[in-house]
Amino acid sequence: MSSEAPPAEAHEHSHADVSGGWLRAAVFGAMDGLVTNTALVAGVGGGGASSRAIVLSGVASLVAGAISMALGEYTSVRTQNEQLDLEVEKERRELERNPGGELAELVQMMRVRGVDEDLARQVAVQLHRDPDTALRLHVVAELGLNPADKPSPWTAAVSSFLTFATGAVIPLLPYLLGFSVLAAALVCGAVGLAVAGALSSRFTPRPWWYAALRQLLFGAVAAGVTYAVGLAIGVGVS
Repeated sequence: MSSEAPPAEAHEHSHADVSGGWLRAAVFGAMDGLVTNTALVAGVGGGGASSRAIVLSGVASLVAGAISMALGEYTSVRTQNEQLDLEVEKERRELERNPGGELAELVQMMRVRGVDEDLARQVAVQLHRDPDTALRLHVVAELGLNPADKPSPWTAAVSSFLTFATGAVIPLLPYLLGFSVLAAALVCGAVGLAVAGALSSRFTPRPWWYAALRQLLFGAVAAGVTYAVGLAIGVGVS
C-alpha cells in the first residue's frame, strides 16, 4: 500500500462581495423604510387621522426618507473613501522617508502571524522591491482596508434610495389600493419586515426564522410606541 499523500485537488469557490457598499446600504434602507412608515402609519392612524392624511404623511415620509438615506449614504461612503485616501498618502510618504523602518515593520507583522524571522525578512525585502505592492500591503495590514476595493458612494446612495422607497411603500399599499383599514396596513408592514429579515439571512449565518422574527420584533416595538403616542395625542386633541 502506498504511503504517499494524495495530491491536492484544485477547487473553485467564491465569496460574496462585502466591500462594494451596496449590501449594507440596501439592507439598512429596506429595514428603515419598513420600520419608519409602519410606525408612522400606526402613529397617525392611532391618532384618528383620515385615510387621506395617512397616505399624504406616508408618501411624504417615503420621499423625504429615501432622499435623506441616499444623501447620508453617499456622504458617509465618500467621507470614508477620502479618509482612506488620506491614510494611503501618509503611508506612501512614510515609505519614501523611512523605508528601513517600514521594512522592519512589515517583518514584525509577518512574525506576529507565525512566519520565521529569516523567512519574514526575505519576503519583506522582496515585496518592498515594488513600491505599490509594499504600499498596499502596509495599508491592508495596518488599516484593514484595501485601497483598490473602495465602495462606490453612488452605488450606496442608489441602493439605499430604492430600497427605502420600496420598504416604505409596503405599509401604504392597503390605503393606495382603497382598502382604508389600519390593521391591514400594519399586517402588510409586519409581513414586509419578516420577509426582509428572512432575505437578509442569506448573507449571514443566522437562520431565516431568527432574522425574520428579529425584524418583526423591532418593527412591532416601533409601531407600538408610535401608536400609543398617536392615540394619546389624538385623544388629547379631541
